[in-house]
Amino acid sequence: MKRTWTSILMGVAILLAVSSCASVPKGPLGPGEMRLLSLEVPDNGNLKMSVAYPLTIRFKADGRPEIRRACFMVDGEGPRCVQVKDVEYGSDASLGVLYYASAGHHLVECYVQYVRDGKVQRTNTVSSYIAGM
Repeated sequence: MKRTWTSILMGVAILLAVSSCASVPKGPLGPGEMRLLSLEVPDNGNLKMSVAYPLTIRFKADGRPEIRRACFMVDGEGPRCVQVKDVEYGSDASLGVLYYASAGHHLVECYVQYVRDGKVQRTNTVSSYIAGM
């Protein structure tokens, strides 16, 4: 049993590492554009259920876009959108959200809604694997 559990956790860790290398559109940002770079999950993605975990979303942006909310799709279902808690602009730009894990192993995809040229736009999608325990 312990060996099986170890194999599952190693598989999740490998998938988490691969997902952090997800392709991001290349090239320069357009005026007012925002592009997500990664979704960082604490505890190697092994989260306890019913506990709020802070997730960090790294991004690049032209200027300081007005960020509306972050939306999550779990195993293709959703989206479930939440308010953004903290936003830091600059060369190491990031935003923080609180996330509650559900039971089982899930692919969690995330995008952000932001204002560009007076209209709400959607960023690219980044993803990570999360195991709710």
